[in-house]
Order: sequence, then structure tokens, then C-alpha cells
Amino acid sequence: MRSLDKPARIPPVSVLQELQRWYCAQYECDWENGYGLTIDTLDNPGWQVTINLNCSLLASKIFPELKNIEDEQAWIRRRVKDAVSEGHGGPLLLEEILRVFLSWAREEAAGGVKP
Repeated sequence: MRSLDKPARIPPVSVLQELQRWYCAQYECDWENGYGLTIDTLDNPGWQVTINLNCSLLASKIFPELKNIEDEQAWIRRRVKDAVSEGHGGPLLLEEILRVFLSWAREEAAGGVKP
């Protein structure tokens, strides 16, 4: 039995869980049938994440381009062009690419105010 003076611990939501929730929230306009998202690898090596924002609440939002190139392993680039979110990054930065997108999506859902 849990003590009444200690609040229940809520486990943190993982980046993958949050992405899944965001994906499910796009169902209202058949987004998943005509648009969607892809996660692929690059040959340099690295990751590419493409998320078509058409028919989503983010379609008309502006994402300030992010470009951070430290070295061949630790680099990331995110931008939105023609309502398509593009994320590229080093081989150990897939989670960070997704985290940057989801942070922006949360901020826009909150009316442009950082959570």
C-alpha cells in the first residue's frame, strides 16, 4: 500500500512514446494515409527523419533552422521546408533529432510558448 504522504511516481515518457502519441494525434484528417513520416539511414553514417506536416497543425508553422556540426559523429540539422520537417544527424543522434522535433511540436501546440 502506498503512503498517502508520498505522491505516486509518474514514469517519464520516452521520445519514442511521445512520437507515437504525436503520430496518433494526426489521424483526424487521414494524415497517416497521405503523408506520414520516415526514419532512414544515411551513408556517411547518420540518420534522416522526414515528417510531412501537411494536414497537421504544424503545416503552416515556422521552424527556425537548426544546424550544429561539431564533427563527423556529433552533428545535427533540422529544418522545415515546404511543410516537410527534415532532420539529419550523426549515428548516435536519432533520439536527439526526434526530441528537437517533438519539443517544437509541443511548443507550437501550447501557442508558441516553451513548455
